Amino acid sequence: MSDQGILVVVSGFSGAGKGTLIKTMLEKHHNYALSISATTRAPREGEEDGREYFFVSRDKFRQMIEEEQLIEYAQYVNNYYGTPRQYVFQQMADGRDVVLEIEIQGALKIKERFPEALLVFVMPPSADELKRRLVGRGTESLEIIDKRLHRAAEEAAGITSYDYILINDNMEQCVEEMHQLIQMQHKRVSGNLDFIEQMKSELKKI
Repeated sequence: MSDQGILVVVSGFSGAGKGTLIKTMLEKHHNYALSISATTRAPREGEEDGREYFFVSRDKFRQMIEEEQLIEYAQYVNNYYGTPRQYVFQQMADGRDVVLEIEIQGALKIKERFPEALLVFVMPPSADELKRRLVGRGTESLEIIDKRLHRAAEEAAGITSYDYILINDNMEQCVEEMHQLIQMQHKRVSGNLDFIEQMKSELKKI
């Protein structure tokens, strides 16, 4: 079977709990690497540069674009986010599955460039629950929350481009469902052509 890691793109409405979901999965299962995005937004309380994000200036971000250091990048609520190329491909070459937590624009760009990537969209059980979670975080103004809800309505149109949805109602159950989806991706025929050819060759010799 192939030792190459796979690329897993996880998106979801802001407030759907995708960050906590991914963090919990990485704590329980150890063959994953979380790709850290670069962003021009300011750190939230408790966030550290190089852990949650690489926090960079707009000038630095533009330089990264020009030097093709990013797999994808996009603008979201007046800030830029992008996925550093070198880290992702090194981890996959080492046999680790790389999880990218990015928004829908970037996810669809990755799917265009890397059709074998697995795209998963995390959703709350209802729109009312999404609003309740956003307000409950207590980290943003009502104006920003309204922007995020408006953005979610726009994003909903793109969900059909994803491979799977996960309803984040029960965190533990959702973590295991995500893990199983990723493990099944390793069994895809298209990712195991060398093994299949080896089996065909061996069968001919029997």
